[in-house]
Amino acid sequence: MSATLIIVGITAIVSFLSFNNERLFNQLMHSPYSEYKYKEYYRWITSGFVHGDIMHLFINMFVFHEFGRFVESLYTSSYGQLPGMLIFATIYLAIIAISNIPTYQKHQNWQGYRAVGASGGVAGILFIFILARPWSMLGIMGIIPVPAVIFGGLYLWYESYAAKNISDNIGHDTHFMGALVGVGLAILTIKGIVSGFIDQIGHNAPWIS
Repeated sequence: MSATLIIVGITAIVSFLSFNNERLFNQLMHSPYSEYKYKEYYRWITSGFVHGDIMHLFINMFVFHEFGRFVESLYTSSYGQLPGMLIFATIYLAIIAISNIPTYQKHQNWQGYRAVGASGGVAGILFIFILARPWSMLGIMGIIPVPAVIFGGLYLWYESYAAKNISDNIGHDTHFMGALVGVGLAILTIKGIVSGFIDQIGHNAPWIS
């Protein structure tokens, strides 16, 4: 079994358990106030395993599964099966944790702020895929097909804009940071991914024969 499927399974189990257990939900969610006051930094990771509802869970895990399988294969091919799985899982958890830092810094004195979901980690995995396969086609809103590298640029622009201008209870800061952290960690851990990206952008663009 792959690390991707294991993560999906654990996330689904923890999320379903927390749907009907408010105490568990509150213990695991991202709460900058609790993290700052009580040093409960474990929440930076556990918040990625709880979700607001079934649709939130499904969307995150569907996207993670679709791109996680490919990204995990990059690590297993580079490091071997078991080490690659462990490194991939560590990268995913690190992205989730680090992507929570902006909201921690912004809201550590606001007791009412809380957040849940794996979106930061999912964004990071998606952007590792984009770095590795920039000309693959991705769908804006799941409908309009565009090259992955263009999708990534639009994604970063929108999340940066929305974080400053839109109040919709969506963690745009977390999405933006997760994407950047994913790229940074991929550069550090996957040999040749930057040169491969540059080569594909410069020589393998779809309109060059």
